[in-house]
Amino acid sequence: MSQRHRNAEAPLPPKQELRAHAHSERHRIHVELDQVAHQVSAGVDPEDLHEPGEAWKPIHHHDAEVAKVKESKRSRNLRHWKTKNWKRRTVMRQQRAAALRRLAEG
Repeated sequence: MSQRHRNAEAPLPPKQELRAHAHSERHRIHVELDQVAHQVSAGVDPEDLHEPGEAWKPIHHHDAEVAKVKESKRSRNLRHWKTKNWKRRTVMRQQRAAALRRLAEG
């Protein structure tokens, strides 16, 4: 199994628990939005109502330190064929080959 999202310092709760929490959060938002829709249809001004948002996300979405570590790792693991340099060199090689073919034909 991939260790891509694992971190030794912060063990994640079991996946079932995370999914259950996320499910209950989605349900809560859905119910609150439904209540807002009923209030609006009853004639309450939409600007007077509070629109619900996500109160819960897994901790890696909030932790700035984790984000910094991930960002520093990302630059090291950047695939060379995804860099602009590589793409530019590839295009230059293709253009050079096309020019040589035209010279050979003409």
